[in-house]
Amino acid sequence: MTRTAKMKILLLCTGNSCRSQMAEGWVRHLKSESVSAHSAGVAPHGIDPLAVRVMAEARVDISAQRSKDVLELMDKPFDYVVTLCGGAMETCPVFPRGTPHLHVGFDDPPSLARSASSDEEVLVIYRRVRDEIRAFVESLPDALTDTGAGV
Repeated sequence: MTRTAKMKILLLCTGNSCRSQMAEGWVRHLKSESVSAHSAGVAPHGIDPLAVRVMAEARVDISAQRSKDVLELMDKPFDYVVTLCGGAMETCPVFPRGTPHLHVGFDDPPSLARSASSDEEVLVIYRRVRDEIRAFVESLPDALTDTGAGV
């Protein structure tokens, strides 16, 4: 990879419905000049409408993104695969060409929201995770190259 080439990353989560979709949106919004991101899931099941809502609050539109199966992207060359949840980390397939894999875990908003007592409390959970993912994306591409990723 040359210094002027965009780093290509795959953001992988179990359902490709929330965390990986938010991360893809943040990359496109904040890092489109230096990073090209795709997201996928090991068991995709559609985009979470609350993820779309909290991203829209941050002026990032992910409503046109779609939930994809990681198998759709197996033939694409990536510089890094980043798993964003434990389930994806445990079931991440081996990518051709020995693509480095890094795990950066985030809480699962839908799981945490089940115990919330109000709609506002649910949104607080989603917003917190959205903001944590943003902070990670803001550290790209250095966060990947500085780790010597290869989990």
